[in-house]
Amino acid sequence: MHARTPKRREVRARDGARIACAVLDGTGPPIVLLHGLAGSGREFLPTARAFPERRVVLVDQRGHGASTTLPADVSREAFVDDVVRVIDAVGNSPVDLVGQSMGAHTAMLVAAARPDLVRHLVLLEGNEGGGTAEEHEALGDFLRSWPVPFAGREQAAKALGGGPLARAWAADLAATADGFVPRFDADVMVRAITAVATPRWDEWERVTAPTLVVYGRDGMFTEHQRASFAARGRDVARVDLSTGSHDAHLDAFDEWIRALAGFLA
Repeated sequence: MHARTPKRREVRARDGARIACAVLDGTGPPIVLLHGLAGSGREFLPTARAFPERRVVLVDQRGHGASTTLPADVSREAFVDDVVRVIDAVGNSPVDLVGQSMGAHTAMLVAAARPDLVRHLVLLEGNEGGGTAEEHEALGDFLRSWPVPFAGREQAAKALGGGPLARAWAADLAATADGFVPRFDADVMVRAITAVATPRWDEWERVTAPTLVVYGRDGMFTEHQRASFAARGRDVARVDLSTGSHDAHLDAFDEWIRALAGFLA
């Protein structure tokens, strides 16, 4: 597989926040990839490289990665507007828009607000929104509990659990003079995910782009939640992977790529 080198791009948001992107050159409609909470575009680089002929854009959503770490606005509308600006900047729309978890929620809202920009929509472990304040605070407590700075990436991966997600987190740490630290702020993460709590059924039911919803075998959602979400979409195909967690792009990679490539083809 040809390993293309991403080119860094930066887009200015409406509030002045920096939205960092990595672009892999190619042809055809771009594939735009949106990561989940506390991640970055880097974790989707293997997915991008599975499409060697396509132009692929990896977005660091606000508050994540190389984008502005402490944005004042973490509303769903701000995230959506950022993605619209990225799509406008990379050109060649409509795009194939792909998101995981919170990134899937963002992608869904973009497709509802700007159907002219989205050719296909792919939602990995996504839904209409939800979660409780207690769950969001528990997530914040977990992120704040990281024993930072880490001495090295291997130590970080071990401390964070040692699995595929932990290794992705470790790979995404920023190197500083004191050690390795996250490229996000835990309080910002809590504010961002809290904004996802309001169910957005109206927007989901407005999406007209052909849509694929993908779930890991051991993902976050119950069968009732998966079935209800898929049923209320307009033009939805559903794939349940035989393995994988909520982060199936990391721990069920081959099956994830087969599902994604088959749909985009």
